[in-house]
Amino acid sequence: MRQVRPIFGSCCGRVSRRSFLADSGLGFTGLVLGAMLQHDGIARAATVQDWARPDGKPHFTPKAKSVIWIFMLGGVSHVESFDPKPALSKYGGKTIGETPYRRVLDSPHIKNHVNATMEERKLMQTLLPLQVGYRKRGQCGVEISDWWPHLSECADDIAFIRSTWTTDNDHGAQLQFHTGRQFFQGYYPSVGSWVHYGLGTLNENLPQFVVLGPMVATNCGGFAAVGGNYLGPEHSGVQLAVDPEHPLPFARPERPNFKGEQEAEFEFVQKLNRLNSVVYPDDASLRARIKSYELAFRMQTTIPELFRFEQENDSTRRMYGLEQEETKTFGQVCLTARRQVERGVRFVQVFHGGSGNDNNGWDAHSDLKENHTKLSAMVDQPTAGLLKDLKQRGMLDDTLVVWATEFGRSPGVEVRPNDATAKGGRDHHPFGFTTWMAGGGIKGGVIHGATDELGFHAIENRHYVTDIHATVLHQLGLDPRRLEVPGQKRLEIDFGAPIKEIMA
Repeated sequence: MRQVRPIFGSCCGRVSRRSFLADSGLGFTGLVLGAMLQHDGIARAATVQDWARPDGKPHFTPKAKSVIWIFMLGGVSHVESFDPKPALSKYGGKTIGETPYRRVLDSPHIKNHVNATMEERKLMQTLLPLQVGYRKRGQCGVEISDWWPHLSECADDIAFIRSTWTTDNDHGAQLQFHTGRQFFQGYYPSVGSWVHYGLGTLNENLPQFVVLGPMVATNCGGFAAVGGNYLGPEHSGVQLAVDPEHPLPFARPERPNFKGEQEAEFEFVQKLNRLNSVVYPDDASLRARIKSYELAFRMQTTIPELFRFEQENDSTRRMYGLEQEETKTFGQVCLTARRQVERGVRFVQVFHGGSGNDNNGWDAHSDLKENHTKLSAMVDQPTAGLLKDLKQRGMLDDTLVVWATEFGRSPGVEVRPNDATAKGGRDHHPFGFTTWMAGGGIKGGVIHGATDELGFHAIENRHYVTDIHATVLHQLGLDPRRLEVPGQKRLEIDFGAPIKEIMA
């Protein structure tokens, strides 16, 4: 019979039942059983004690099972991408007040935005002509700029939402786009975390919510933009390096060792965690740490395979632009996203901009033409390649692809009182810009919403960023209101409303 030693939780040399179960190994069994119940559960318990346990099943029949969320850091110009405005070229060099569209300056929408006062807007009232040509694309006839020739070939598979708006005129909009809240309102769960929380995993050997790209270095939301916040740290995104040699720099062993040796080390760490979990049974961070060790152990063998791009045929590699230096980096990111979804990852968050040779991302305060010419060339072919690849594999039917950016760019030329060198750029513009979706039960070839003639305000079918969230959740079979967490009050705008007009 095994000798039981006094451990944490003992009193006068006696061992509590909870401590005995943990030390005897049944604590680990409980973890495994809990994971199985989480994976196979049929309903989320409504009690305060159980709210953090996802049931793993949708509220109603879903149209999609996975999401690839592509986010351009810095703010892509909507008027030089997916919502061209010929009036800008016609009246270029004139102030807004000198055009027939001076009414845009009196719009009540301006008052609803922080850091976007009329004083600031006065500096950007001289219109900047379009910096690139455009043409109608696809059977749907959507106007797309010449900077996106490859993605233009996918126009009939995409629903363009030209009336997105947000309220932060600074880069905190990155956080707002992912959580629905501004910096000064505090941190809230990200859209990826809500998906993770509501549906659970499709593959026990991979993270359920993966982050690819330069999120840590440049995203003004930092980890909060992919964080679980009050849902618990186990629902936060897991960042992977798109590096075939070192995809898990913080999860691989420090030195080579035998599998049995590694398993023994892992079991020892797990035992220590179990002892601590007895002392701190309600510690969400500890629970997340235990789960992360379990997942990290499994990931050491499953993750490297994701980055074996040599397994793909030449046609696929060319489709993503892997053979060209200009598109190789983002091409690998997009291909990795497809390979992850193919293996059961629920939510893949892709960031582009703000690191390496893309400097400050799409934040083109000066020389927008040079900035957007270079960056669109990096991402156009890989993004189109992702859509084409998903479609030819039959995966676009149940994979929802979202393309977004923190805000658009101003119709007026950037003018800074103390910077005479700033020329040909556009400022941040939260009043109206474009987001698009494809696959996962979304209609293709749809143009929904509109901005005014100058691309200043969203004026038709306006959608705050949480409408994008609600649409994603709806296509996954989730009702945001049924994901309510006891003790965590949400505002009406936090829930958003699904955009039914773009749904098939």
